[in-house]
Amino acid sequence: MGKVLMKIKVMPEDTDVNLEEIVERVKNIKIKDVEIRDWGIKPIAFGLKALIILAILPDRAEIGDVLVEEIQKVEGVGSVEVEDVELL
Repeated sequence: MGKVLMKIKVMPEDTDVNLEEIVERVKNIKIKDVEIRDWGIKPIAFGLKALIILAILPDRAEIGDVLVEEIQKVEGVGSVEVEDVELL
């Protein structure tokens, strides 16, 4: 089975949400065979910033959905969107 690189955009609930805290909570999500490889903060507009997360996971459809659902449960997260998926 192969692996994929998933690029995920996480939008905070408000401009006052600390994205560094959200990153730490996301990194603490434990899903077997899922690795948060990198992350960054991207300015959007009017002071709003998005968190961009790069995760490596097995090439199984359900595991990506599980990761997105777990990120949505993190306090301070407004929305989660998969921007790209690439086979490694």
